[in-house]
Amino acid sequence: MPPISRRSLLAAAAAAPFAAYAAPVPGSYGSVRSVRAALEPIVATDTLVEQLAWGIRWAEGPVWVKNGGYLLFSDPPANTMYRWTPGGKAEVFMQPSGLEKPDPALREPGSNGLAIDANGALVMADSGNRALARVDLATKKKQILVDRFEGKRFNSPNDLCIAKSGAIYFTDPPFGLDGQDASPVKEMAFSGVYRYAPDGTVAVLDKELTRPNGIALSPDEGTLYVSNCDKTKPIIKAYEMGPDGMPVNSAVFFDTTPLITPERKSSPDGMKIDVDGNLFVAGPGGILVLSKEGKLLGVINTTGRGSSNCAFGEDGSTLFITSGDIVVKLRLKTKGQGWD
Repeated sequence: MPPISRRSLLAAAAAAPFAAYAAPVPGSYGSVRSVRAALEPIVATDTLVEQLAWGIRWAEGPVWVKNGGYLLFSDPPANTMYRWTPGGKAEVFMQPSGLEKPDPALREPGSNGLAIDANGALVMADSGNRALARVDLATKKKQILVDRFEGKRFNSPNDLCIAKSGAIYFTDPPFGLDGQDASPVKEMAFSGVYRYAPDGTVAVLDKELTRPNGIALSPDEGTLYVSNCDKTKPIIKAYEMGPDGMPVNSAVFFDTTPLITPERKSSPDGMKIDVDGNLFVAGPGGILVLSKEGKLLGVINTTGRGSSNCAFGEDGSTLFITSGDIVVKLRLKTKGQGWD
């Protein structure tokens, strides 16, 4: 089938509520393509890709809640967060998930990337409030953690990961602003990669990436990975981390340019890492499976849709993928970081 763009999905879904969509046709909603034999111990090429949610404007930022056994994912343009429980259907969990009142200056007023902290609270990249926020999952009460750097408001925080120290690393592209770089409400002169420390201080790690997006730490936290979701420089960058949680040097880890075709135009987006350090990165063709050495092992395709992010869940061997207007899952042979 032809590729389904983010623009066409948003336009088609703009006037349609989540519940209005018919149930999906049974069958597999993707396939696994091997590039190297090293993929086999990670995921089998005949694995079924199962659809579990559909009719979303733009599915994003999934996270598995271990203390509860369910998946949360965002729909940033619809300002909604959904919950999916095994054996059930996706249901609204928070609405609004981001900004309380509509604002024409924002094109993505809802939550985006999600993570669970050491205390079991939800931490979100709150695109609508242009902030990092913490949510009590029992009461759904939200607390804004930080919304400024050096007195200026963030653009629209997109994705995040949490270190063992409690520090939160996050990206801040202008995707959530109407007009993006040309938005009249944009205050930052750059799109940054940041570290929010447990003491509340904020440090910038990188000002050079034009569209920093997905972000993840290696299992030993010695490397931070950040994707640049920009067709002019669609790379994944790796930062060697020092003992203070700040980078000491950086380099291009993987360049997705050779993978981009007229049918596969996506730039690198959200990512997660398994227990062995392999990366699962949304990119051209679906989810790219990369070794920790930066070799492409295979691709998990999701029926021509552009994948945005992924998350490990259930027993750690299920990979959930947010892919345009749907969410899918498949079983792996590996486990996600944090399940070892």
